[in-house]
Amino acid sequence: MPGDGIGVDVTAEAVRVLRAVEAKSAHSFELTEFTVGGALIDQKDVPIDDDTVEALKGFDALLYGAVGGPKWDSRPLGQTPLSAILRMRKELDSYINLRPVKLFPAVAAASPLKDSIVERGIDLLIIRELTGGLYYGKPRLRDSEHAVDTMEYSRHEIERILRFAFNAARTRSGKLLSVDKENVLETSKLWREVALEMADEFPDIELSHLLVDAAAMRLITDPDRFDVIVTENTFGDILSDEAAVLAGSLGMLPSASLGDSGPGLYEPIHGSAPDIAGQGIANPIAAILTVAMLVRHSFCMEAEAKSIEDAVESALDEGWRTRDISTGAPTERSATTVEMGDAVLGRLE
Repeated sequence: MPGDGIGVDVTAEAVRVLRAVEAKSAHSFELTEFTVGGALIDQKDVPIDDDTVEALKGFDALLYGAVGGPKWDSRPLGQTPLSAILRMRKELDSYINLRPVKLFPAVAAASPLKDSIVERGIDLLIIRELTGGLYYGKPRLRDSEHAVDTMEYSRHEIERILRFAFNAARTRSGKLLSVDKENVLETSKLWREVALEMADEFPDIELSHLLVDAAAMRLITDPDRFDVIVTENTFGDILSDEAAVLAGSLGMLPSASLGDSGPGLYEPIHGSAPDIAGQGIANPIAAILTVAMLVRHSFCMEAEAKSIEDAVESALDEGWRTRDISTGAPTERSATTVEMGDAVLGRLE
C-alpha cells in the first residue's frame, strides 16, 4: 500500500529490496498492491473501503508507505487519509508498535546532538501501545466553542503491551523503562499500577518509570541510558518522532505494528511529505529497514533481515546520502531516492 506523497517513492525502493532478497534466497514473495489514503479518496471518496480491509486480513504481512496531504486536510474527522491507517490498526488489533531507533555511526554528523552525546552510541527500542488511548477513545466531539477527546485504557490493554515489553527487554539489556503521566492522569495511574504488579513476574528485568515530560528531555540529553521504552499511544507517537533527531532524520526510522494474530503491518514512521513527492529526493532507508523488520517478524527470516540492515550500513559507510542526512562533507556522495536504493541493492547483492 504505497499511499500518497513520498509513500509511493520510498515503497518502490522497499519492494526492489524485497525482490533482491527473493533472488538471493529460496523464498518467493507474492505481492498484491492496494490503493489507500488520499489516492483512494480521489477514486471512491473514502480513505479505505470495507473490501480492502477484509482482503488485508488474508495476507501474511502488509507493507505501507504514508498517506495524507493538504489536498484532503479539510475533510471531516474520520474521513481523512489518516483514517485508513487508524482503521487498519484497530481492525487487525495491531496493538504492538515497535520503533527501533539506531544511529548509524556513518551519519552521526547528521544528528543535531552534541558530539559528546552522539559518540556514546544510540540503539534503543520504543514499544508503543497502538490501539487505545486518545486516538480511539470515545466520546469524541467538537463544535465551534468546545472539543472533547477521551483517553481510555483497560487493564487488559495495559497488561498485554507491558507483557510484550518485559519479554522484549529479556532479549536486550534486561532494562525496561515505562513512561506515563502518573502524577496527573487516571489512565497513567492504572498503567503504573499494572506495571508494578507485573514486575513480580519478571524478576530478571530492571523496571523503572519516568513521567513523559522528563522522558522527553532525557531522550535528547542522555539517550544512551535508554534501551527498551514502553508507553501508551499518544506518548509513544510523540517520543518516537522526537527520537528521529537521534538517528539524524525521520527518513531513517522503520516501524512494525503487530498483534497476537493476523498480518503484521509495516511502515516507515515519516509522513507523506507532499512538498517533495515525486522529486526523487526522499530518503528510502526507513522503508528499506521496514522491509528488514517485515521479513524478520512475519517470515522469521533473521539472516535475510540482517543482510538488509548490513547493506544499508555499508551504503552509508561508503558515503551515500540523500538530502535529509547530508552534511555537505566532501566524502559524501549525493543520492536520489533511486540511487540510494541502488546503493543498498548493490551491497545486498
